[in-house]
Amino acid sequence: VNDLSFECRDGEFLGILGPSGCGKSTTLRMIAGLEKITAGDISIGDVRINDLPPRDRGIGLAFEDYALYPPLTVYDNLAFNLRARRVPEAEIRESVARIAKLMKIEPLLNMRPTGLSGGQKQRVNIARALVRRPGLLLLDEPLSHLDGKMRQQLRYEIKRMHHEIGCTTIIVTHDQMEAMSLADRIAIMDMGKLQQIGTPLEVYDDPVNVFVAGFIGEPPMNLLKSTIARVDGGFAFTFEGSGLRIRVPDRYNGVVHDGMTLTLGVRPVDVLIDYDAASGASTIPVAIYEDLGDERRISVRVGENLLNLTTADAVFYDRGDPVALKFNAEKTHLFDIDTGERIRAGA
Repeated sequence: VNDLSFECRDGEFLGILGPSGCGKSTTLRMIAGLEKITAGDISIGDVRINDLPPRDRGIGLAFEDYALYPPLTVYDNLAFNLRARRVPEAEIRESVARIAKLMKIEPLLNMRPTGLSGGQKQRVNIARALVRRPGLLLLDEPLSHLDGKMRQQLRYEIKRMHHEIGCTTIIVTHDQMEAMSLADRIAIMDMGKLQQIGTPLEVYDDPVNVFVAGFIGEPPMNLLKSTIARVDGGFAFTFEGSGLRIRVPDRYNGVVHDGMTLTLGVRPVDVLIDYDAASGASTIPVAIYEDLGDERRISVRVGENLLNLTTADAVFYDRGDPVALKFNAEKTHLFDIDTGERIRAGA
């Protein structure tokens, strides 16, 4: 992890998002005190915690693996750390009852982990982290072992839990849908470096580089190598190996020039079907058509790449049918072909 610096606000739900090996779990383990840092400071509130052992950091940690004690009941799993700290039994009963109600695991308290489903185990795992009343809750890939429907249900439960207790929470995940749905802000990492931090809408609508643009969004943003050509007093995006030409939005006139090569980014929802026969837009044959019920996904081949679009319009295409396309001009993104950094209009 290289020169990582960010602040998680009091009561905030922060997501650390990135591919495997990017440093996100290492970051979480450093905060928890399970990984020794080689430089810098970590503070909770006004307290520098670099040298504090994990037990004294006021942190609750729920791992990817449930790590529950099989011989113990759910109640005893929740009470284990409190008993180790010699908390009075009456206070333990009160704390366990409160957290069990919050996480909706009251019917499970007398069961053992071997009798629980994956979703129930993860609820107990998070409850065990919360029962200590931590000042900071750390969640390390808590949903990665669950199936799609259970992930969605537990995402809702984690969000509800956060709203009810207001505990400052940091979640580490490689799933951008998980981060987008849960977090107030998302810190996106790659190769040990922080790429961008912002609200889900900010990182989706205003990515700072090609990595963030391609990592956020489902389906992902189209990223196409394009050469700018001067056409009819303006400019057009052209693509090697394809006759497709799409007009460059006027707002980029000050930053592009004839012959300039760049990476064009546009999300599938912002690639639009041009139904205006008089527009003169060039057509391109459909390569792939998918009808998902609530939306249609259409792909066309642009040189060696596929350009993907999604639409709610009730349209049907066979492979090879011609389709005319245009872009939502305000939602296009330009990136430097060498550095991958964003080229901003008027820059």
